[in-house]
Amino acid sequence: MTPAASTRSRGARVEAAAREHLVRAGLSPVAANANYRFGELDLVMCDGAMLVFVEVRYRADDRFGGGAQSITHAKRRKLVQAASAFLAAHSRWADASCRFDVVDASGDLERPTLAWIRDAFRADDA
Repeated sequence: MTPAASTRSRGARVEAAAREHLVRAGLSPVAANANYRFGELDLVMCDGAMLVFVEVRYRADDRFGGGAQSITHAKRRKLVQAASAFLAAHSRWADASCRFDVVDASGDLERPTLAWIRDAFRADDA
């Protein structure tokens, strides 16, 4: 398996665990891996009437900071641009209230520890 394929496989497993965690918490899946030229939205979920854009970050260990700390200003800006493109492409959600969450995953890849950070950043922070 190539390093890129290994990374994609790891990402898919962690995103699936994050999605299951959020569904158990009451969110409903809307989309996954929505790609735009600005970047990718890992998960798009619905929390009541709120549309939630979820960035999933995995770190095997947190010696160099956890996944949430790896979301730079530039990454936040790309996520906001991708979210804007998603909203433009899906008129059903055009007027929905939105937020940006992060699921910080770490540890064992088969059973990662998940920390859900609601409202991790705002669009106007990007």
